[in-house]
Amino acid sequence: MDCTTYHIPVLLNETIQGLDIQPDGTYVDLTYGGGGHSREILSHLGTNGRLYGFDQDLDAMTGALKDDRFQFVRSNFRFLKNWMMYYKVEQVDGILADLGVSSHHLDEGERGFSFRHDAPLDMRMNQKSKLTARMVVEEYSEEDLANVLYLYGELKNSRKLASIIVKVRAAQSIRTTGELANILKPLMGFNREKKDLARVFQALRIEVNGEMKALQQMLEAAIEVLKPGGRLVILTYHSLEDRMVKNMMRSGNVAGKDETDIYGRSQSLLRPVNRNVITPTEEEQASNPRSRSAKLRIAEKIGEDE
Repeated sequence: MDCTTYHIPVLLNETIQGLDIQPDGTYVDLTYGGGGHSREILSHLGTNGRLYGFDQDLDAMTGALKDDRFQFVRSNFRFLKNWMMYYKVEQVDGILADLGVSSHHLDEGERGFSFRHDAPLDMRMNQKSKLTARMVVEEYSEEDLANVLYLYGELKNSRKLASIIVKVRAAQSIRTTGELANILKPLMGFNREKKDLARVFQALRIEVNGEMKALQQMLEAAIEVLKPGGRLVILTYHSLEDRMVKNMMRSGNVAGKDETDIYGRSQSLLRPVNRNVITPTEEEQASNPRSRSAKLRIAEKIGEDE
């Protein structure tokens, strides 16, 4: 595998600046992918620096960097705290997570992440997981399917989409991305066809991989694992995850509820570093289409006595 083409890092310079890397520090890349961000982090570390790279995908492990300062962890990032305990790491200086689907997953048609390729309805980030997109499409009740499309795809016509899927699957199997796309296209306006299909596939992918719950668990663990002054740097790509990250960085919880003590002081242990969200330049968006919907948010952990 050629890791240089596996995945083009989004907002690379901005994420590295956001981490405020210390040469002897300990850092975590929670979405290793093709190693683009990790490779750049390592270039800023000294001989005593340490980097842990998380990814549950077997393809990512196959292309992991060979460096004495680097440890690959094949796991979902929701288990961040558990693995840091396993490696006897009490606190880290910085955590990075790029929440987008890698270009590798979209280009590797057989994984079923994109309707651009006719492939089995799979969408599993972890190939060992049991739940697949085909199981969601063929086995979920009409109500549950509509809820998935509405909650995770924000599709206003989710009930119509779910209804036609249920009617078709009663007569034939829906096995591939192409079959699913062809079934749903008549319910989508010509000008919105690609955008709405992308939302359908996003919803199925989120459901298959339990992404929203995993994100919440990761954010909560990150607060515990970061040392005071440590940085949390997150790249988001759709409104659901961005809202969760923004709420956590501002209020210390995913609901965005401002909690204070009896003196009116915020209970949040995170402080946003960038007041305004950072987005890619037009030049980056042109050279890396994956970056077009990206938003970068950075927060710093404050001491409990601040």
